[in-house]
Amino acid sequence: MPEGPEIRRAADRLEEAIQGKVLTEVWFAYPALQARQHELVGQRVTAIETRGKALLTHFSNGLTLYSHNQLYGVWRVVPTGKEPDSKRVLRVKLSTADKTLLLFSASDIELLDANGVAAHPFLNRVGPDVLDMKLTAEQVRERLLSKRFRRRQFSGLLLDQSFLAGLGNYLRVEILWQAELAASHRAEDLSDAQCDVLAEALLAIPRLSYKTRGTPDENRHHGAIFSFKVFHRAGQACERCGETIIKTTLSSRPFYWCPGCQK
Repeated sequence: MPEGPEIRRAADRLEEAIQGKVLTEVWFAYPALQARQHELVGQRVTAIETRGKALLTHFSNGLTLYSHNQLYGVWRVVPTGKEPDSKRVLRVKLSTADKTLLLFSASDIELLDANGVAAHPFLNRVGPDVLDMKLTAEQVRERLLSKRFRRRQFSGLLLDQSFLAGLGNYLRVEILWQAELAASHRAEDLSDAQCDVLAEALLAIPRLSYKTRGTPDENRHHGAIFSFKVFHRAGQACERCGETIIKTTLSSRPFYWCPGCQK
């Protein structure tokens, strides 16, 4: 299942293809949206924003296309005029003179104005996105220690998109290893120093994965390349303390941790 870094990289590919270019054709599968296709023809995509697994495609006239891939949705970039053969159902087409974006199989699609974005129920439920570079460790620390989240065990909290959007299972595993914390810990039980370390890791790990394309590199553990320290490494020695990494199940997901240094 893709997590925040993978979603953001997908949005980057879409932006690279059509950002700033005039839309020559817009097509929607749903009749309610078809009636509004003309509002986007001649406009430009100004930015594609991620909110967890939702994409917000912003247009130059102030409208925003909200889409959530859920389990089966997928975006594709193709040369304009050359749609691929696919068994998937086409939902959205955004064409420029040379590139076209196609959204297949997704069912959660809306065209919103600024008020619609501000009032959208999903967007109001999700927390700040960890790939939003304006989000700071200080703000994350405040969320950790807030009444809403401070009593939650990290096993569930780090999968809860209302806490921070874009986190997922491999990030949960790697963040807790980096912070030397067990999944049963809660923010209210941590020292100030531990809170600081966790808040930093909650941003640093997803952002490093995003910047380095999540590439595992066994030869570089402390450099600029993201490498899995514990995820999918059950039975191997922890590079920090030498104990054997263990695999278990938490919140119905596989969980990897080191019993030696994640006390």
